[in-house]
Amino acid sequence: MSAVTADGGGFGLDHLPYGVLTTADDGERRVGVRYGDRVLDLASAFPDGGWRAPSLNGFLARGRAAWDSVRAEVRVLLAGGGGEEHLLPLEAVTLHLPFEPRDYVDFYASEQHASNVGRIFRPDAEPLLPNWKHLPVGYHGRAGTVVVSGTGIVRPSGQRKNPSDPAPVFGPTGRLDLEAELGFVVGVGTALGERVPAEAFADHVFGVVGLNDWSARDVQGWEYVPLGPFLGKSFATTVSAWVTPLAALEAAWTDLPGQDPTPLPYLAPGRTRGLAIDVEVEIDGHVVSRPPYASMYWSPAQMLAHLTVNGASLTPGDLFASGTISGRERDQLGSLLELTWGWREPVRVGDGERIALEDGDEVVLRYSAPGTGGGRITLGEVAGRVLPARP
Repeated sequence: MSAVTADGGGFGLDHLPYGVLTTADDGERRVGVRYGDRVLDLASAFPDGGWRAPSLNGFLARGRAAWDSVRAEVRVLLAGGGGEEHLLPLEAVTLHLPFEPRDYVDFYASEQHASNVGRIFRPDAEPLLPNWKHLPVGYHGRAGTVVVSGTGIVRPSGQRKNPSDPAPVFGPTGRLDLEAELGFVVGVGTALGERVPAEAFADHVFGVVGLNDWSARDVQGWEYVPLGPFLGKSFATTVSAWVTPLAALEAAWTDLPGQDPTPLPYLAPGRTRGLAIDVEVEIDGHVVSRPPYASMYWSPAQMLAHLTVNGASLTPGDLFASGTISGRERDQLGSLLELTWGWREPVRVGDGERIALEDGDEVVLRYSAPGTGGGRITLGEVAGRVLPARP
């Protein structure tokens, strides 16, 4: 990933992501905006704005006109050198989960990732299943286990069964994996039965977060047929503490790699775009992969259109994610499943190797994108340390 050159270390006036914070002398949660290595306390700077709130959900529900208005006010304040008394040092605040999702949906939008998984598990068959290029495949995850960056991840337990085992066994996963993803935070909700066309994406999605969809692969492998992921995924999903508004990503939109066959009309083929966001995957301080989000087959707008085409409703704060981001090259793969090619080829991590994540490992995902000011912005990082299984 190229070095961040935008002013403010990637958190300048062209970024201004939102988070929820407390301080040692004020334990009430309120909304803040990151600016460089400081945080603008909106409750202090704009006391009548309703910024003393446990999450961004109320603000998200107000819609794009309000989002744009607040962003403009904050930019004017900071660009003019004002608000100094409302800026808190980053190290003086505690950051919390910035939004409260009622629903979480995870997609499977990378052709490279889906093809790699197919080749690993079905080497004698077509890598992609027949439906994959006709619709964005996804599953409904567990919103209650979405956690903020920095939260420790307890090694999950569950049933697992190797093909040669006579019966399943229960215990801690031996194949804990990471998944480098991008998450999308819903702003404006919809009524039950209402569809969101792909063209209305920016009217309903407020912004993006980095996301790690932790996976217990041995548990997942035994349970997923016929209904898909369950305990192998539901124990934790980590998101960044900062939500980058779509307005900060105007320079990051890019054409999709190409879709063949042409998707059905409700997916707006040829009229939706991807995002040129670079990701860096780090284990214990060592970079193991750099997946490019620009390589994704299905666009964010297509994912949202498919999510709601049956009339499923949206609620402010809902989260949907891209699925693992993987590029074409070996150093662009977004999961250990792929990097080790099905646990057969260890990955070098410093002086050691990994087949799967070990207790004590810290995984950090970092993201950057072109900024509207000509440099690059840095999205909030996603960090989590693996803790031992509980007895």
